[in-house]
Amino acid sequence: MGAANLCRGQIVKGLIFLAIEISFIYYMIVTGITSLVNMTTLGTQTQGWVYDETLGIDVLTQGDNSMLLLLFGVVSIVVIILFILAWRANLKSALEVQSLKEQGKKVPGFIDDIKAYFDSKLNRTLLTLPMIGILAFTVLPLIYMILVAFTNYDNAHQPPGNLFTWIGLENFKTILGSGGTISKTFWPILGWTITWAVFATGLNYIGGILLALLINQKGIKCKALWRTIFVMSIAIPAFVSLLVIRTMLQPEGAVNVLLKQLGLISKSIPFLTSATGAKITVILVNLWIGIPYTMLITSGILMNIPADLYEAARVDGASVRKMFTKITMPYVFFVTTPYLITQFIGNINNFNVIYLLTKGEPSTLAYYQAGKTDLLVTWLYKLTVNSKDYCYASAIGIIVFIISAVFSLIAYRRTSSYNNEEEFQ
Repeated sequence: MGAANLCRGQIVKGLIFLAIEISFIYYMIVTGITSLVNMTTLGTQTQGWVYDETLGIDVLTQGDNSMLLLLFGVVSIVVIILFILAWRANLKSALEVQSLKEQGKKVPGFIDDIKAYFDSKLNRTLLTLPMIGILAFTVLPLIYMILVAFTNYDNAHQPPGNLFTWIGLENFKTILGSGGTISKTFWPILGWTITWAVFATGLNYIGGILLALLINQKGIKCKALWRTIFVMSIAIPAFVSLLVIRTMLQPEGAVNVLLKQLGLISKSIPFLTSATGAKITVILVNLWIGIPYTMLITSGILMNIPADLYEAARVDGASVRKMFTKITMPYVFFVTTPYLITQFIGNINNFNVIYLLTKGEPSTLAYYQAGKTDLLVTWLYKLTVNSKDYCYASAIGIIVFIISAVFSLIAYRRTSSYNNEEEFQ
C-alpha cells in the first residue's frame, strides 16, 4: 500500500498507507490471528486448582476467559474491516493520482491535502471524532451483544470458572417455542408489551389532540397560561413524578388513605398489587407523562393550518364536526404520522414508566425472572442484572429490534406522509 503515492511524489501520504499496512500485518501476527482462532472455541482451559508435584500443593490456574476472547475476536474482525476500507482508499487515491498525471495536472502534496480537509472536505474532518466514538461505544458493543445471543453465556457459564461456547440458535428456540418456562414467559410478556404500546400511544395521541383543540378554541382566554400549566409535567423529571406516584398508590399510600377517610372505600384499592389493576394504573399514569408532548406538537400544527381552508368550508356550509373530520384531523394526522410511529416504538421500549412505577410487579412464579407488568425491555434488564442470563437477554434484544424495525418500515412505507409528500407541499 502507498506505492503509487510514493512514486507520484506524495511521500507523506504514501508512508501513511504503508504504515497502516505494516501495523495491520504486525497486529495480525502478534494477536489478530490468535484472537480469531480463540473466538471459534471461546476458550478451552477453565480456571481451577491443579496439584503442583514440584511444590506439593494445589495451585490456582487462571484459565481462559470466554468473555475477553469473544471481545478480542470482535475487535480483530473490526480491524480487518477497517483495513479493507483503508486498502480501498489507497486504491482510490492511486487512481486519482494516475488520472491527474495523465491529464498533466499538479499532484497535490500533503499540505494541500491538509488544507482540503479544513476547506472542501471539512465535513469529513468534523465527522471523524463522532465516527470513532460511534464505532467504539455503539458498533463494537452492538456486535458483541448480537454474538452473545448465539452462546450459552448465562448464570451457569460465568468465565473464567465456567466457560461459555457457541450453541447456534438454541436460545431463540428456547425463547420462542421450547414449551419451557422461558417460552411461557416470553409470549404473555410480548402480548402485554404490544397491548401497552397500543394503549399508551393511542390514548396519549388522542388526549393530546383533544387538549390542544380545547386550548386553541377562540373562546378560551389565557391560552399561554393553560399550555404552561400542562407543560409543567415535562419540566418535572419523569422519574421524580413516577416515584412519587408509586408511593401515593401503595395500599397504605396517600390515595387509599384519603379515600378511606372520605368513606368512599372500606379496603385499599390494589392499584399496583394486582395484575389487572397495575396494568390499568401504568396506562393511566403514562397519560400524565405523554399527553403534554402531543399537545405541544398538535398546537403548533393547528396554528399553521391555512385559515382559508376553514373559511371556504364555512362558505360551503360545513359544520364544525365536518371541518374537524375533513380538514383538521387529516392535516394533523398527515404531519404527525412519523411521530406516532416513533412513539409506538418508543413505548415498546419504555423502560422508565414500567420499572419506576411497578418494577414489573406483581411477581408470579409462572414467569421466569419477570412480573405481570414487565415489558420485554424490563424483562431483558432483569435477565441481565438479576440472573445474569446474558444469552437470553441478547436474544430478546434482537427479537425486539426485529419487531420494531419491521413494524417501522412497513407502517411508514404505507403512510400518506411517505407516499403523498408532494401533495402536502
